[in-house]
Amino acid sequence: MKKIFKIIPLFILTLLSYKVNAQLDTLNYLKQFEANKAQYIGQPFSKLLQAMTQIQPKTIWADYNIENKTITKRSRFKFCEMDYSFKNVITMNITWGNDIPFSQVEYYEKNNNFYFTDEERAFYGNKIVKDIMVYR
Repeated sequence: MKKIFKIIPLFILTLLSYKVNAQLDTLNYLKQFEANKAQYIGQPFSKLLQAMTQIQPKTIWADYNIENKTITKRSRFKFCEMDYSFKNVITMNITWGNDIPFSQVEYYEKNNNFYFTDEERAFYGNKIVKDIMVYR
């Protein structure tokens, strides 16, 4: 019984370190795109998506424009499952070259519940990237 009590904390620590390392790997991988953003600025978003061979966004969230609620200037792409999208997650913030009508963004948010589907991939694919920022 004493051995089990010694093994359980060790097992939990191993699982936690694995999760932290996976998040750091994802963050480091995505930071490469931010560091090399000159290759993607002024280009369609599809070019960036094609370059992301190791991981793709799971969800997308409009960054609401307080000054003008009818347009979207930025979108936040998150790289975790929906249940974990609300706290301390790795996010790629894309600022668009041209404003996107919020009514179009809202349609996809409601239709696909914020999941980044093939439908969003097609919609955002031709949008021009103005800036890339990755953070956690």
